Amino acid sequence: MEPLPHLNGRGEVRMVEVGDRPHTLRQATAEGLITMAPAVLQAVMEGSSVKGDVLAVARVAAIQAAKRTSELIPLCHPLALSGVDVAIAPQQGRSALRVEVTARTTGPTGVEMEALTAVQVALLTLYDMVKAQDPAMTIGPVRLLRKEGGRHGAWSHPASARSALSVEG
Repeated sequence: MEPLPHLNGRGEVRMVEVGDRPHTLRQATAEGLITMAPAVLQAVMEGSSVKGDVLAVARVAAIQAAKRTSELIPLCHPLALSGVDVAIAPQQGRSALRVEVTARTTGPTGVEMEALTAVQVALLTLYDMVKAQDPAMTIGPVRLLRKEGGRHGAWSHPASARSALSVEG
């Protein structure tokens, strides 16, 4: 087994050196789900929640989270993101919202953590915005769907073709 790159020769945690890696286009997509009462989902989709446009606030929160990931995750490198796309769609058969975030950069390290953090913060924001109407909402699962770029190339989650999150109902 290869030694972990986040440990130095003495076994101490360190930030991995990426300065000598080539700058390549990198992209990662993550998804997550929040399940809620049908009436709450309807109010969110209609924009009639007491807190206003819940979906817009969650989108902005996801973008902010992607930009600040290195401040939250101790060993993440700060990245210059070139784009963050946020999609939030109802899953009517499940009475849920599915959040999908794609983050992009051109740099020496990947953007998986930015995509995952953005999804999590969007889900938490959705929860916060309507928790008074449904404190029993459930968040999860959350997962990386795919990533591209860098020395490892493209990768897709083995279950993404039959995603329980991606399929309506």
